[in-house]
Amino acid sequence: MEIAQLIKEAKQGSASAQKYLFDLLADKMMLVCRRYVKSNEDAEEVLLDGFYKFFKNLNHFNFQGDAALYGWLKKIMINECLMLLRKKNVFTIVTENDAADHPLEEEALNNLSAKEIFDLIVQLPVGYRTVFNLYVIEGMEHKEIAALMGIAEGTSKSQLSKAKLLLQKNLLQNGTGYAKRKSK
Repeated sequence: MEIAQLIKEAKQGSASAQKYLFDLLADKMMLVCRRYVKSNEDAEEVLLDGFYKFFKNLNHFNFQGDAALYGWLKKIMINECLMLLRKKNVFTIVTENDAADHPLEEEALNNLSAKEIFDLIVQLPVGYRTVFNLYVIEGMEHKEIAALMGIAEGTSKSQLSKAKLLLQKNLLQNGTGYAKRKSK
């Protein structure tokens, strides 16, 4: 069934259309939630809360294509993740003095799988991970991130810089770098 028709039926209260939409979109949205929220249980909670808001506000959504639907739902999920992180008061700004500026060969990143990259991002402290996701993956500007997270724009820039340094350090320390792969 076409998504436009599913949206129309879901707006009319069709439980089967809502279930079909949930089944169709839940896996992708769970990946979004897991980028921000470390535990599976919290990610599942955010996912369900996000879909609740999605269906509750679906009458206000004007379907203009699959990409618009995905973008709107993704924005809901990200906001739900940020609300959970705020509620748990985990937005502590971490300082990382150990992150040395080591040069990293470009090929080291090219040899990583998506799962390895995801695992490295998830291990970042919450503040680093959140700013990194919002800036690098979602494409937001530091001004937007600062407003969304309630931090200074300079803090957002600093957190991104430290996140990159820590990712680089973890690549080198965990043996996932190019040099380790090359010697296998």
